[in-house]
Amino acid sequence: MPQSRSTPKTRKAAEAPALARSDAEKKSDTRKQPEKKSSWSEVFSVAACATAHWTGKPIAFLIAAGLVIVWALTGPLFHYSDTWQLVINTSTTIITFLMVFLIQNTQNRDTMALQLKLSELILAMNEAENRFAKAEDMSDEELEKLHEELRQQAEQTLGTLEERRSTLTKKAS
Repeated sequence: MPQSRSTPKTRKAAEAPALARSDAEKKSDTRKQPEKKSSWSEVFSVAACATAHWTGKPIAFLIAAGLVIVWALTGPLFHYSDTWQLVINTSTTIITFLMVFLIQNTQNRDTMALQLKLSELILAMNEAENRFAKAEDMSDEELEKLHEELRQQAEQTLGTLEERRSTLTKKAS
């Protein structure tokens, strides 16, 4: 008889009663600081997602290019002064500075989502080694050891495949 596997929906349904708290327990919880911290993190996450989504569109590039063109065209009006140059330098520096944090947030979120998806696939496969599901938490030394182990397995597999191919080629001749 096949072994039943719980799906995420059935797992959530089973965990819901254990995680549910009564309204009285929620009201008596005096720890307000983590909620505030969580809400700031949530606000940043929502703003970062929206900004990353918007700045990734062609219109954002066109607006930025338009602003640079307008700045360049105003050069003669301001006699190419130091202040005129300072405007573009300061603007681009501030935007670049803020975009670094935005890009890092987006990359962290995407990497985490990818790691979660890969972990789910590894855990769902019967023949996969579950230790790979936590590879991102390993130390550099552990990763190097695992890399070497997998490299050796790949070489063995390649050797076996080449052996089989040569045997099949000889039989075909």
